[in-house]
Amino acid sequence: MYEELLLTILLTSVPLVLAATGELVAERSGVLNLGVEGMMLMGAVSAFGAAILSGSPIVGMIAGAFGGMMTAAIFGLFALGLATNQVATGLALTIFGTGFSGLIGAPLVGKAIDGLPSLSIPLLSDLPLIGVAFQLDALAYISILLVAFVAYFLKRTRWGLVLRATGANHDSAHALGYNVLAVRWYAVLFGGLMAGLAGAYLPLVLTPHWAEGMTAGRGWIALALVVFASWQPWRVVVGAILFGGITIMQLAGQARGWTIQPQFLSMLPYLATIIVLVSISRSGGVLHKAPAHLGRIFYPTR
Repeated sequence: MYEELLLTILLTSVPLVLAATGELVAERSGVLNLGVEGMMLMGAVSAFGAAILSGSPIVGMIAGAFGGMMTAAIFGLFALGLATNQVATGLALTIFGTGFSGLIGAPLVGKAIDGLPSLSIPLLSDLPLIGVAFQLDALAYISILLVAFVAYFLKRTRWGLVLRATGANHDSAHALGYNVLAVRWYAVLFGGLMAGLAGAYLPLVLTPHWAEGMTAGRGWIALALVVFASWQPWRVVVGAILFGGITIMQLAGQARGWTIQPQFLSMLPYLATIIVLVSISRSGGVLHKAPAHLGRIFYPTR
């Protein structure tokens, strides 16, 4: 019983890990993209459609990543290319992704696919309780590898230092000869790719069908996770498991017939998100860790 519950929590946390890690990279470069929800939905519908047409969930996973990245490119075109307000552009991207995914996904409603299979690691998967962490699917394992890559890239590589410098002070980075807009473009596209993978995880693993708005606010939770993690990659994993556990708790409560109103249980993950953000804001301890030029428009000069 506990093993099944833990497995469900881990699976539920995977899309949060993917989406939040991608947004973390974008924010460390100084770009605030609030369109995570829209990019996830575009990734989900792209993955589901490609999986149906090809019969392969691997092709669906690639298509989901591409769909999220192309949606992020729209954000980059306006926010970086045309220097529009990043907050307004991100919100518009979410509205666009929600509506457009519903439009192109309408013919897919009612269809089902075979999702990604579980890959058990010999010996480790037989361990009591924690063995369920080694009975996941390929994309779940890839998500941990991507977190490790991002952590190494940001802390141990020259280009990771450049990316962090553009978020800390884009004028100084530009004065040193770095192309701030190019760095931010790559960061935005990577964030879109990760959000697309997060969206693809929903129809490929969690629910093998397409439904309009199936992300159900996970993109907003991923945005909160970045702040919760203080812009540190490995803390994203901890936060995602925490929020995944809260989500499963409300589902388990409804299944067991708790006397609490089901509407209250359904709002638990989002209520927890608000409480965490308010607590962090009041403490102020995390504010100095935020990229100093996060959300600021960069106007290149010679």
